[in-house]
Amino acid sequence: MADFQTIQAGQDEIAVRKDLRVPMRDGVTLAADAYQGLDDKPRPALVALSPYGKELQALALTTPPQRRPSPMWDGCIEAGDIARVVQEDYVHVIGDLRGSGASEGEHIGNYNAGGVSLGQDAYDFIEWVAAQPWCDGNVGMIGISYFGSMQVIAAAERPPSLKAIFVSGGHYDFYETTYHGGVMWFMPRAAREGRGGDSGWAFTDGVKSRMLETYSAEEIRERVAKRLQDPDVAAWPNLFHVLNYPKNHEAWFDIVMNEVDGEWYEERNPVNLARNIDIPVWLQIDQGRGWTMDGTIEAYNALQGPKKLDIGPYPPMQSRPFIEEHDKMFRWYDHWIKGIDNGIMDEPAVTVHVEGSREYVTGAQWPPKDVEYKSLYFRPRRKLSFEPELMAAEHAAPDGFYQAPLTVTDKVEILSWSTEAFTEPTELIGQGAAHLFAEIDQPDTNFILRLWDEAPGGKRQLITTAYLKASHRELDEERTTEGDPYHPHTRAVPVEPGRIEEYVLRIYPFAATFLPGHKLVVELSNDEPLADEHNALLPPDAFHLPVGRPVTHKIYRDAAHPSRLVLPFTVENR
Repeated sequence: MADFQTIQAGQDEIAVRKDLRVPMRDGVTLAADAYQGLDDKPRPALVALSPYGKELQALALTTPPQRRPSPMWDGCIEAGDIARVVQEDYVHVIGDLRGSGASEGEHIGNYNAGGVSLGQDAYDFIEWVAAQPWCDGNVGMIGISYFGSMQVIAAAERPPSLKAIFVSGGHYDFYETTYHGGVMWFMPRAAREGRGGDSGWAFTDGVKSRMLETYSAEEIRERVAKRLQDPDVAAWPNLFHVLNYPKNHEAWFDIVMNEVDGEWYEERNPVNLARNIDIPVWLQIDQGRGWTMDGTIEAYNALQGPKKLDIGPYPPMQSRPFIEEHDKMFRWYDHWIKGIDNGIMDEPAVTVHVEGSREYVTGAQWPPKDVEYKSLYFRPRRKLSFEPELMAAEHAAPDGFYQAPLTVTDKVEILSWSTEAFTEPTELIGQGAAHLFAEIDQPDTNFILRLWDEAPGGKRQLITTAYLKASHRELDEERTTEGDPYHPHTRAVPVEPGRIEEYVLRIYPFAATFLPGHKLVVELSNDEPLADEHNALLPPDAFHLPVGRPVTHKIYRDAAHPSRLVLPFTVENR
């Protein structure tokens, strides 16, 4: 059994088995490294799988954890603290997914949707690990973001040796990961290409575009030409480049080419797969990037076995190497894998950190408290009020802004409205809706809404966000309820210029208490500001695709057009 080498990890020595070859059922082998204590005994294993490269993850042994906005922060070092895993007496097994790093095979499409299922590979990988003499037959998984999503994909295959998973910062519905309200998000580009604080995928010739594998060269040319008819895409150099040279970044090409939801994204959608999972699952997410909270909650509700939901405090980005949730993770695995009765299942299923009060609220479900939806109406003079506007449009003239494309300006126009200062603590927990009665002079635009908690001295913290591409305004009326809108995003319907329409934006889940003296401020734009208090905490490429055409926006908020926020106030605030 003693076929390992020893390496230094701080003041300790640990053992590592390098470049293990893990056979898949189709004959392809995946590459892996396994880290453990020096005494050669069987241990439970924690498996980490991604396309980011196992060697990159080993920097956790030598790089102190970095927080944004440190320039040394690397978003792809996500497999966890190797030394800590070994100290807790687990084997840390880090593998390269098919077609990436040192592994064989082809990785076709995002989540390998067009080739061999990554869930199938994960099943084979986990069962191989469990059968090794250095493993006691019990396996969990580790890692955030892509690694976290792989945990859900793996657990849905139900490998017998996988006893539990602990997912932090995962992304689930892949369409909603890459198009927020239909608006393209650039972060997946960074994670795949390696840009602005991300090393990117460990690309090989085995990483291939599903689009290029599926369609003929002529069909690709036709589809690319159609995609370039979108002025947002045509105006953005990176997208123009990737559409003309898709071989440069094949995985990103697939995302750009599929701007609406449907079979492309639903195949092996982790939210749908979660319905097959009956082992214990802990899902954790931090506040500040609402769409990841939304997906986490949706996945949590789909799970069939013992489960916990843990929503942590702002800011949204964890350190790299990732260490923040290790104490909770080891309590979880000590209980479910090592059989230690540590009382973790006697604690509430849902724990939510409430911004503002800095308190934790617990309950049996999301939201953990009963809520009452109340409307805050947009009013003249940039006010938000619980009372609706009584005047007609000729007296309560619309607010408006003109946004030139960022190709000709670096100024992002922003409208804002705010409440009066709260006189008593006011708690809101849940998701919500923004109803905007708007008129635009183009067939499309973005509506980007950001909600802030503004303190008396002017210091602000982002609470949550909402996005909607105007052409994606269609609602699923059967799934939509008060304060909880649902957009199918299966087609884009151009807007009739000059027509007033009601746009309903989904306000992503959040939890916040507005303290006395604080105000709720809502900002509306069609592009994101290039720098502000929140964006400095995100990787440089964590922005959304700007609008590529000049657009004039009029926001009506009069008696006939009740533009408003519908927000979840906890019942204690009645």
